[in-house]
Amino acid sequence: MMEVPELKNPLVLFDGVCNYCNTMVNFAIRNDSSRKLRFATLQSPIGLQLRKKYNVPASVDSVVFIEEGKAHIYAHAALRICKYLDWPARALYGLIIIPSFICNPIYKWIAKNRYKWFGKKESCMIPTAEVKTLFMEDAADENR
Repeated sequence: MMEVPELKNPLVLFDGVCNYCNTMVNFAIRNDSSRKLRFATLQSPIGLQLRKKYNVPASVDSVVFIEEGKAHIYAHAALRICKYLDWPARALYGLIIIPSFICNPIYKWIAKNRYKWFGKKESCMIPTAEVKTLFMEDAADENR
């Protein structure tokens, strides 16, 4: 397995077959006019390599946010993404002050029910050519 280099941009790892996750990624793409965020699915080769590199447990099957050499999971991962979004979506980052023991159970409950409530795709999303530049598919990608 190829060594995964350090990331140049914050990276969102997400469940590529989850309709809800795809909707949230599309929201982030639309609201990141600075184009700082990068994306990869948890199921992709780079996603699997990064999970291993940052010691993300296999039990984590929802959003993982890698920023400044650290992986964040659950609610605080989702909230940290908001820091890079345009206003007014950026305001959601203020919720980061809520302690994990309060927000993570809510986040995990939504994540546990996401397939039932929002459905599941047979395969990962296929981005447009413009959006594809924001996605990492393997460790050789230049868009880090």
